[in-house]
Amino acid sequence: MRYQLYYWPSIPGRGEFVRLALEHAGADYVDVARRPGGMATLERFLKDRSTKQPPFAPPFLKAGKLVIGQTANILLYLGARHGLAPGTEAGRLWIHQLQLTIADWLVEVHDTHHPISAGLYYEEQKREAKRRAADFVTQRLPKFLGYFEEVLRCNPARSGWLAGSSITYADLSLFQMAAGLRYAFPRAMAKRERRYPRVAALHERVAARPRIAAYLASKRRIAFNQDGIFRHYPELDRS
Repeated sequence: MRYQLYYWPSIPGRGEFVRLALEHAGADYVDVARRPGGMATLERFLKDRSTKQPPFAPPFLKAGKLVIGQTANILLYLGARHGLAPGTEAGRLWIHQLQLTIADWLVEVHDTHHPISAGLYYEEQKREAKRRAADFVTQRLPKFLGYFEEVLRCNPARSGWLAGSSITYADLSLFQMAAGLRYAFPRAMAKRERRYPRVAALHERVAARPRIAAYLASKRRIAFNQDGIFRHYPELDRS
């Protein structure tokens, strides 16, 4: 089956978490909006009032007759089908829980540069963004990094992965969070990341996986930029 991934063509954003899972699995997929005429296809789908279960917004994945929305939901589906989730119900719920925690974390990253409204330009909320970013860097960033460091430490398998002895989609997503935070807050991450050696080691292990390494070196990998969720504004990276 060839999957069809629908997401914005010029930013990594939430779609990148799905791309990483598809790439690691070696799955056959099409990144619809990055093909000629793809944005028009995406927009037509979002406006299609005949769809009985329409997605709220990208990313969404077409898998045969299924249309699956929400990043964590897509990964829940892919994980069970491509060996990126544990085989037990308890294990799958645990990985899904970690992914939902990453989703919460991602919202907080976005809100460092758009704390008032996503409909306003960053320049219209710079003062508020400085306050929000300062709190994020000093309070929330260590909280999330510390949580995942502890999860890695407590894994009974001592594998360096978040759960069990094999990589899961949550590991791929944690890699993306670390990569994005290094881009958005290089000073803050350089100062704090040494306190979380297991998270840093996981980032390097994921990057070295053969299919992921090939993907990162390819044109399919969209670079972080100032239109995505992870944005680098030097004035926000003070702590």
